[in-house]
Amino acid sequence: MKNPFLLVKQSAEVGSFSRGKSGIFDLTHAPETASCRPCCLNQRAAPESYMQGSAYIVWTICYLSVLIGLSAYGVHRYFIIYLFLKNRNRESIPARRFEQLPKVTMQLPIFNEVYVVERLLRSVSELDYPRQLLQIQVLDDSTDDTRELTSSCADELRRRGFNVQLIHRVDRTGFKAGALAAGLESAEGDFVCILDADFVPQPDLLRRTIDFFTDPKVGMIQTRWGHLNRSYSLLTRAQAMFLDGHLLLEQTARSRSGRFFNFNGTAGLWRRSCIEEAGGWQHDTLTEDLDLSYRAQLVGWKFIFLPDVVTPAELPVDMNGFKSQQHRWTKGSVQTCKKLLPTIWRSKLPFPIKLEATGHLMSNFAYLLLACLCVLLHPSVGGPQAGWLRTLLIDIPIFLAASVSVAVFYICAQRELHPRTWMKEILFLPCLLALGIGLSLNNARAVLEALFNHKSDFTRTPKYGIERKSQPWRACKYRPLKSALPLAELAFAIYFSYFVWFAIVHHQFISVPFLLMFQSGFLYVSLSSLAPWPKFSVGGSRATAAVPA
Repeated sequence: MKNPFLLVKQSAEVGSFSRGKSGIFDLTHAPETASCRPCCLNQRAAPESYMQGSAYIVWTICYLSVLIGLSAYGVHRYFIIYLFLKNRNRESIPARRFEQLPKVTMQLPIFNEVYVVERLLRSVSELDYPRQLLQIQVLDDSTDDTRELTSSCADELRRRGFNVQLIHRVDRTGFKAGALAAGLESAEGDFVCILDADFVPQPDLLRRTIDFFTDPKVGMIQTRWGHLNRSYSLLTRAQAMFLDGHLLLEQTARSRSGRFFNFNGTAGLWRRSCIEEAGGWQHDTLTEDLDLSYRAQLVGWKFIFLPDVVTPAELPVDMNGFKSQQHRWTKGSVQTCKKLLPTIWRSKLPFPIKLEATGHLMSNFAYLLLACLCVLLHPSVGGPQAGWLRTLLIDIPIFLAASVSVAVFYICAQRELHPRTWMKEILFLPCLLALGIGLSLNNARAVLEALFNHKSDFTRTPKYGIERKSQPWRACKYRPLKSALPLAELAFAIYFSYFVWFAIVHHQFISVPFLLMFQSGFLYVSLSSLAPWPKFSVGGSRATAAVPA
């Protein structure tokens, strides 16, 4: 699901550092020479300036291409905001009510969730739905103590009169998609509700959703995620803002305007026949939810998003787990894009639906552009010279299309969700933007891995049962994989620290806030990633006492 942090740059101004007459930089104290003209524009340059001029032209083309690409994503954000505002009052209403409630199968895919599995099963047992019409499938592929917990919880629920089926696979073929497919073979219900281990459904979840299936064309109902530990840390606050934007604005806009949107992998209900007609759960991508969603809608099924039905969940509290989640979502979405986009354009769907589907499936390519921008932003090259014409034709349009769109997007979401406290919430907006920039290398790597068909396993996000600020997590047994990526992020933090110094020395104060966002984003992400690993190793080995996440 996943559209993460499509962050963009504000202006060509920030990139217009330059070279001077001696060496790489012109470090003279005169403001007009320190304002960074490229060497190739300096009349005193030697004949070798021809080569430098060619390099400058190549850089300019690449730089403006990246900014234009990021601006296109910004324009798409404005379009999503427009669709949301236009359709936000078009509430979804069930066609009618079931005279006799149907049987529902609760599918609970679990893998090594010792800290949250009891909470999940307890909350499922508290659902307000007739027990004789409820089947609980515990799809437990765990390799640790979770197996004993699920077994004991299942026995207790059976003694209380619940229909509980415990399925444990020794072979984890297909990972989550494989577990869901295996469970579907023995599912008794015509409708299936899927909940990940870190979710805590409200008692009225099924009562508020099941009647939408009285419309025989409806194949899936998605509820909005809530956040159990929103205020736990700066990281969880930023994540909550990011998810609020996606789950409220994007899902509502697409759902109510008749465009394709996706099941978010959990906190939703499926019609069993819809899953089967669309080809079932497939595991050739890391985002089986996005894949099945588009296949189902391509064969004519209708999806409904219910923003007012909230299913709370636990946000990742450690940076490595969060990055692992983002990597999986980003890579899976690009894999799905490669798999289904040609089919979408060959279909007979209306052009607006095809276009929006393309924007949705290609949204994570913005991370690759952002990573390219980080590389292109360096003081050894220059940009167009400052002036009112460039400001009018380049700087202002790019600033409005790129940076302002991000701010407006998340402000709009917070104002809709928190009408009384939204101004307090948006104080964390700079942190969200910086975090998105800091994630650019992680997610750009995911895009490249998907493009070049690099295979990787489905890596779950470790959860620790965190709901209150006082709860610690660093001593918990689950740890994500180590990697060398935080070192690269730290190098970029140092890289942009030099930019900040250079801009201050040469009185380019307008650039400083934006450069600080790049510097602080990479610094925060890198140090937070390295902090849990006292003995960091490049080889990608697991922590010695850790259970695989």
